[in-house]
Amino acid sequence: MTEKKLTFWEHLDELRVVLIRIVIAVVAVALIAFAFKEILFTIILAPHKADFILYRLINQLSSALSWPQMSLPEFDVKLISTELTAQFLVHMKAAFYAAMLLSSPYIIYILFRYISPALYENEKQYSGRILFWAYSLFFLGVLLSYYIIFPLSFRFLGTYQVSPEVVNTITLSSYMQTLVVLSLLMGIMFEIPVLAWFFAKIGLLKADFMKKKRRYAIVIILIVAAVITPTGDIFTLSIVSLPIFLLYEISILLVAKTTKV
Repeated sequence: MTEKKLTFWEHLDELRVVLIRIVIAVVAVALIAFAFKEILFTIILAPHKADFILYRLINQLSSALSWPQMSLPEFDVKLISTELTAQFLVHMKAAFYAAMLLSSPYIIYILFRYISPALYENEKQYSGRILFWAYSLFFLGVLLSYYIIFPLSFRFLGTYQVSPEVVNTITLSSYMQTLVVLSLLMGIMFEIPVLAWFFAKIGLLKADFMKKKRRYAIVIILIVAAVITPTGDIFTLSIVSLPIFLLYEISILLVAKTTKV
């Protein structure tokens, strides 16, 4: 049975329906997130507290290894709001970001369902796997940022002082912006295997080239890790750079397998 071919205007009409559904889904989830303010900001503000799970795990590991230099002392960084509308605007932005994150599986699904009729069966299978891994890796990068990279960065930058006379009071807007930017950066960086596979598929990347440039890649990874988390200690630098390096190595294997096919 052949599928009915749609005209240009019918395709536009379908696209309009898809976009309306996406907007409705995002707005609905954003309203729910906005209503549950306490839960939303308990999650968002957790990394700035001294009892965050990462700090507790590091201190427990320090005790287990009898390595006191590894333990993290207590800290207290106050968050403030300096503008009349700042907290309300941050609340709205937080609800929107949460809605985009929570609605993303539905958004990807409905967009893929709209595009899939134009694809061959093998293209659908490829596209489905690519979307799954791209989304999973992006989400993994966001989780890594939330649980490890952002807390360590905030702790260092929030407690850093050029002089005891200058007290740190971080604005809520600055906190939120840094959290979102770092999450996006790590999500994008975790797309390295997907991008490597794509470039290998179109013949622009070879495994041998990646192996030869491994030393340069390590230097670039360390520089990026140092910029993302400017704490200056080897422990934090290793935590950030190791996953990215592993992704690079996985990309080499993926590219090698792709070019053999």
